[in-house]
Amino acid sequence: MITFNKPYLTGKETDYIKDAVANLKISGDGVYTKKCNEFFEKIIGFKKVLLTTSCTDALEMAAILMDIKEGDEVIAPSYTFVSTVNAFVLRGAKIVFIDSCKENPNLDVDAIEALITPRTKVLLPVHYAGIACDMDKIMELAEKHNLYVVEDAAQAIDSYYKGRKLGSIGHMAAFSFHETKNIISGEGGMLVINDDRFIQRAEIIREKGTNRSAFFRGEVDKYGWVDIGSSFLPSDIIAAFLFAQLENLQDIQNRRRKIWDTYDAQLKKLNGKGIQTPHIPEYASNNAHMYYLVCKDLEERTKLIAHLKASDISSVFHYLSLHKSPYYTEKHDKRELPQTDRYSDCLVRLPMFYELSDQQVDLISGRILEFYNS
Repeated sequence: MITFNKPYLTGKETDYIKDAVANLKISGDGVYTKKCNEFFEKIIGFKKVLLTTSCTDALEMAAILMDIKEGDEVIAPSYTFVSTVNAFVLRGAKIVFIDSCKENPNLDVDAIEALITPRTKVLLPVHYAGIACDMDKIMELAEKHNLYVVEDAAQAIDSYYKGRKLGSIGHMAAFSFHETKNIISGEGGMLVINDDRFIQRAEIIREKGTNRSAFFRGEVDKYGWVDIGSSFLPSDIIAAFLFAQLENLQDIQNRRRKIWDTYDAQLKKLNGKGIQTPHIPEYASNNAHMYYLVCKDLEERTKLIAHLKASDISSVFHYLSLHKSPYYTEKHDKRELPQTDRYSDCLVRLPMFYELSDQQVDLISGRILEFYNS
């Protein structure tokens, strides 16, 4: 069976975990957490990073930092994972869902301004498949209407917008290191803070609402409860696993891009036959997080998945439209979001992981071409 995903181990993960244990500091903000922070801040160049136990936690921290309250509105795509918006719903926000683009599942930037009201507080672009949204337009709208921007960069490690790192453009960004992502730690995430106003409070919120981090740096002589917060920081064991992955970032990315390019070379000929392959705008880079096809309709996708399964190939669909979800359908304002529904019904993801061999990629592509040729 060719699985959809297989976590890749570089070989150093367990060595670093053993070292973290030997350091006798395996709770949060230990040696390996600091190594990861240094990698992201000094090598990657993010302004301030805080590792979290998940991307969901990073988004929940962002919602707290932006003082989201009952009645605030957040504009977000409907074609995304529930964590993107649930973090803001927990604080009382109303989600104003926006449709996806025809070219790719990212939100339709040209539709944003019509949805902005005096209650709008946050724009929440999701860089689907690691492909950048048009961030210049989004930041211009944010400045014009005095809004915050939180980049959901869960899938966007090592991705760029006009040469700028995704996650470094909005006021904040959230990343995921879930085992399905390019760089993994099993579970895990990261909040990137690009606005100085939020840095000090972010440390407090992450440490259960205490100024504990400042205490350990010697900035205060004791620490106490100074704000709301929760326990968002991961153990140093998770950070140790993550650091082994970060050391091999370029090797992992080079292999994934080769797999992606091989898929694309063989399958892009389906364009024009009613099938849509990934579209990458000129302003965006490709981090090879995902290779997907958009079928003509739900029936065709169902048959394609069954055809691949018959050859022991696991392919999967992705998100269901959040505006039609059982929890939110009555809260949605009844606008139709046709592109969102199209991706929900028609998008299928192909196997994508480091150890997928060239022969397996050829086999998968061949079975797909066989399906459409027949």
